[in-house]
Amino acid sequence: MTYSAGALLYPQSLYCLRHRLPPANVKFIVVFSFMLQTPVTVEAFPQRPLEDAAWSSLSKGNKKDSLFIFSLLSLFFKNKKNLYFNKLAADVLQLTTHSLQSHESCAEKDLIQTFLQKLLMMNYRARYIKPTDTQHDGQQRSNDLFEDEGDADIFREISLIPEETNRSDAIHPMDVQMAVFHCADSFLKQLLVTKLSQCQYALPLLVPDPFTQEIEFPLWTFRQINKSWKMKDIKNEIIGQIQPVWKAETPMVSFFRFDLLSSSKSQLMNSLINERHNTFFHRNCPGSSSTRVLMDGVVEITWYCPSGKDTDKFAQCIVFCNLHGDAGDNEKQLQILTEMASVNVVILPRLDKNDRCASQMQNLYKDRKPLICLFTEDKSRVTEMRNGKYKIGLKNRNQSDVSEELIQAINKCLSFSSSESTSVFRLEDVSKHSNIREDEDHDNDCRRGKKAAQQMMALLKKKDLTEIKESFLPCQGKLWHQWCEKNKELHRSQGNEMDMEIKQKQDMKKFREQQYKSDLGEFMKFFITEINSQSPNEKIFFLKWLAILLDEYTSVDLSISKELQAATFGLEHILREIGQIYESCQSVNKNKEGLPCDSSSLASLAAEMMISGFPLELMDGDAAHVPVVWVTAVLHELIKKLGDQRVFVLSVLGIQSSGKSTMLNAMFGLQFAVSAGRCTRGAFMQLVRVSDEIKIKEQLKFDYILVVDTEGLRALELSGRSTRHQDNEMATFVVGLGNLTLINIFGENPSELQDILQIVVQAFMRMKKVRLNPSCMFVHQNVSEVTAGEKNMEGRRRLQATLDEMTKLDAKDEVFDAECFNDVITFDIQKDVKYFAQLWEGSPPMAPPNPSYCENIQDLKTTFFSHASKSDGLQKQTLHQHRK
Repeated sequence: MTYSAGALLYPQSLYCLRHRLPPANVKFIVVFSFMLQTPVTVEAFPQRPLEDAAWSSLSKGNKKDSLFIFSLLSLFFKNKKNLYFNKLAADVLQLTTHSLQSHESCAEKDLIQTFLQKLLMMNYRARYIKPTDTQHDGQQRSNDLFEDEGDADIFREISLIPEETNRSDAIHPMDVQMAVFHCADSFLKQLLVTKLSQCQYALPLLVPDPFTQEIEFPLWTFRQINKSWKMKDIKNEIIGQIQPVWKAETPMVSFFRFDLLSSSKSQLMNSLINERHNTFFHRNCPGSSSTRVLMDGVVEITWYCPSGKDTDKFAQCIVFCNLHGDAGDNEKQLQILTEMASVNVVILPRLDKNDRCASQMQNLYKDRKPLICLFTEDKSRVTEMRNGKYKIGLKNRNQSDVSEELIQAINKCLSFSSSESTSVFRLEDVSKHSNIREDEDHDNDCRRGKKAAQQMMALLKKKDLTEIKESFLPCQGKLWHQWCEKNKELHRSQGNEMDMEIKQKQDMKKFREQQYKSDLGEFMKFFITEINSQSPNEKIFFLKWLAILLDEYTSVDLSISKELQAATFGLEHILREIGQIYESCQSVNKNKEGLPCDSSSLASLAAEMMISGFPLELMDGDAAHVPVVWVTAVLHELIKKLGDQRVFVLSVLGIQSSGKSTMLNAMFGLQFAVSAGRCTRGAFMQLVRVSDEIKIKEQLKFDYILVVDTEGLRALELSGRSTRHQDNEMATFVVGLGNLTLINIFGENPSELQDILQIVVQAFMRMKKVRLNPSCMFVHQNVSEVTAGEKNMEGRRRLQATLDEMTKLDAKDEVFDAECFNDVITFDIQKDVKYFAQLWEGSPPMAPPNPSYCENIQDLKTTFFSHASKSDGLQKQTLHQHRK
């Protein structure tokens, strides 16, 4: 659906330019653009029109300013008669020429793409991009005016320079972010907010529509965000917590202002949260300008997460909310914040009975809720006027002293608030307030998807967490594991063991028959019925909701590894069950009793999920086995849906918790699960589309990149021989599968991965024997930036020597003629070894990602495309040949 803007030609028919309503509720009307005086077509007009007063209450200038921002950012276009807003959707994740560029400045028309590109790489400098159109204009013109140095007169020449030759105001960085937010569909908007959170930025909580001022609460955008923190219990022992932000119950401190201020409220808030990072954008940030249009009335939210150390400013997790603009002009937002806050902090120049805000201040002061008043025209230190009521002056005061006093006052207020049992902030409670628009409630697909997911979760009620998989997913239990063991024995047996081979095949057939006869159950019936009957959008919402609710349901602390493995229950396990249902039906050549669809259509459902951006399990981590029949069927369905495309396979290998998934997510804007430990195991594949423009520019011979993420090696929950054996299988599989394998090493010393390197060398030798020519790159994570330049050359020499030594040793076992690693594969020790800076800029949990890490990611992508341009890729239908 397209979008449009403007004022309506007819009374009683106003609509802000949004895209949330389905086509059935849309009328077509002609409107008149205030800015361009051009008839435009609005394609999203509701049956229940907004009142004309909503539009007329806005000044003509405000409407023109908003439209002008969207125009500068190329977020709408016009043909001969009509003007349309561009819709931003998840297809921004495809690889384009922007994917290989890293600009600190760009043309205004490219700001959106550059912003998104940096943000998807978790680069917080996405907010600091400078428009090239305006940054040097004024300076250049003034340089041209005066050239005679002998007649220089500063008083005369300053007076002669007209004001318009001063640097013209660029588009405000927050206008870029909010323009993307307003034009993004639900899924891109959620991804945008998730990435902002990863960059430790504040997030939009209450967002006025730029044309009607209707306030939106985008609850859906918070659903994938988790926060972790550490705090001390009553025994002074440190306890750790990780919670989805929509579920967390914390105190909330609200900040707002009355009138114009000489001090920056947002900058002051940053000093309380992380003085080294601009959590809230403020007037002194790079790129800030006086032309901010889309932020007034926006409430942003962030979480302060303590680390459990004595240096923490606050001992508990605290929510901070920031109302932008004058609170007197945004009464609804102010009401919501003051009602939900544990502590209110107001900033104003001074207080007088005749001020516009006098009655509001009096009400806040009389309320039992703690109140801290900051006066920009007052020089006094912190003063407690009565219980929970504080006054602090800001004028001519040291910022550190003010911050320290404010921190102490907030902590005292929170203690007072706790004893008074005042409000605890829950994100979902925001939707209880009237006259605001919650995105989940107003999106029919989202609402239906959530309802279906909740119905599925109801089937799990009162079930022991460790018994769920056995009860609801019988096909992937003992029968599947026994089948896998027999299959491995079969392929390891020698050719003269004919009787044993026949016996093994008979046993495998029996296991498949037992799988086929197992009860399908209401849980799996419901899932298959739902994804078969839903619209594409509703299906994505359903799957995302199911993943969210399953994560919530299974988020318990289990220390015993067998319990942990049994209790791990996510969307990937449901899809694994579907794969086993498919394989058992294929084995007996019958459709399963009670299956709501033909078994042959199950692979098509999985293929549609991959196209929609969901990863598919390639190797079952519990059984350490690839369901070849199932994976092959899914790939064949992909061919039917996408055409016979060519694919480049990029795989990753590394020890547990070495940053593999984080690296892939930053490279391609993906969302592979990122967590310490090995709860979700195996290997997962995800498709990334390559745009036509980059195929031409980089001379690429493939249409998609198949990104394969793998579980970490050296699992803590496994020990001894089983660990080494499973790691051997995983390393061989990953190297054999990929056109290019990224071998991830945490730290500068490759000796920690010496055993794995030996496996890697052996795997490459075996690939050479069967005339496959994969390549590899080594990525050393967490390298000190200060010493990297000195140590890199020595590290490369050590790595080359180790690889050459292992090649000589393995050549004897493999009966392979090789003296060095380069005899096995083409490997450039200078180009194919990358050193990455530390991921975090500071100490978690409040540290943002390191911009140097993001630059390393960009360099890795450039080298990756250099490798990829020399490859023909492989056909999807031959992928199943790359297995153990």
